[in-house]
Amino acid sequence: MSLEKLTDCYRGILTELDEEPGREGLVGTPLRAAKAMQFMCRGYGQSLDEIVNNALFDSDNDEMVIVKDIELYSLCEHHMLPFIGKAHVAYIPTGKVIGLSKVARIVDMFARRLQIQENLTRQIAEALQQVTQAEGVAVVIEAKHMCMMMRGVEKQNSTMFSSVMLGAFRESGNTRQEFLQLISRG
Repeated sequence: MSLEKLTDCYRGILTELDEEPGREGLVGTPLRAAKAMQFMCRGYGQSLDEIVNNALFDSDNDEMVIVKDIELYSLCEHHMLPFIGKAHVAYIPTGKVIGLSKVARIVDMFARRLQIQENLTRQIAEALQQVTQAEGVAVVIEAKHMCMMMRGVEKQNSTMFSSVMLGAFRESGNTRQEFLQLISRG
């Protein structure tokens, strides 16, 4: 992403809004907004290999591993407004476990792209499955969407839930139920 081109775009947006980009309060706004957009969309410049960085470790654990309440911030691809929430991610290892922070980094990499929540949920699940070769992967995301809260229907208390269940989590109702019960505990 070219910082200079993004800055020019934001300057143009201000002009189209009948604002004066040169006025005191807005002088640095186009550059600040461009830097903010680069930061919020930094996931485009990251890869799964880079994020995981070989942080897979041998383990004889074959029980469910859950990382709960991973905060996430993303931008809706339809309105480029934020959606904010948390992801709950689980997997059942088959000889390898992934470094704990890598699960959160995978969530961030995909969240820091223009997204819809349904696709984000699937991307996280499939990436973790690809990296770990787990017996199963489950991801649940709950988020509030500014595109629904600040415009349109303006519903302030709505929360969207999405889930993707792969492998054992899809095939076994008991496994899926255990995961859902564990993440619902306060």
